[in-house]
Amino acid sequence: MELDAFRQWTTQLAENLRRDPRVIGLGLLGSAADIGRRTPDTWSDHDFFVITQPGVQEDFRQTLDWLPDAGQIVLRPRETDHGLKVLFADGHMIEFAVFDFEEMRRYARVNDYRVEFEPEDGCISAALREMAAREAAPAPFDRDREIALMLSLLVIGCARVARGEVLSGSRFVKDFALSGFLRLLAHEITPTAGGLPDNLDPFRRVERCYPQIAPQLHAALLLPPLDAAAALLDLAAQTFADLPAAALATVQGEIARAAGSQRVNIDP
Repeated sequence: MELDAFRQWTTQLAENLRRDPRVIGLGLLGSAADIGRRTPDTWSDHDFFVITQPGVQEDFRQTLDWLPDAGQIVLRPRETDHGLKVLFADGHMIEFAVFDFEEMRRYARVNDYRVEFEPEDGCISAALREMAAREAAPAPFDRDREIALMLSLLVIGCARVARGEVLSGSRFVKDFALSGFLRLLAHEITPTAGGLPDNLDPFRRVERCYPQIAPQLHAALLLPPLDAAAALLDLAAQTFADLPAAALATVQGEIARAAGSQRVNIDP
């Protein structure tokens, strides 16, 4: 969606919701907030919270005629107790949750946001500001645990590949172990100038924040799973200081053992 059309959709959404006396506020999230460096691009989704009077939330989740272009909806899966993803015929995707005020305070997570409208007392802005500050605060991080889990997940993944469970093993290497790598990266390596990390999702904006490391990670993910495990292990050893040498040697040995076992299993 082009920028002008994106902003017009936002305006129409706000107008539709303002007219409904059951709605007390609208919070726009991420690039939909359209603030600072988070200007929407042609690939941006609309992410938002609708805040309603208590007791009517489910009405807004079930009946979507309040959305602009509601007649063009082609998919509307329920994602959580509070929200849906909605795909329109033109490819426009939205993700939203509907809360009453207390549900919003209990369940919502935000970083970048803009409150489009709210009660005069500013209660929604105050609550979202508190949430954003809480998410921005450094969370407890157990480095030794994260390293140990990442290395353990590589071993488990390789063992499953060697056993013939290639899909499961690939997931352990290219998803679970990779997630540990990215958490360590976000915690230990300073982003490049201009990088804007996403404190809710370490998979976001890796290319902008770590332009030297991201291509190597991408190249590793394109490899077969055992080769990907070896590449990820090598990159971890290059990137993070003081990894346990004995554990690294053991993981390297298990990757090699899995590779040898797989050759035996595949070659008659």
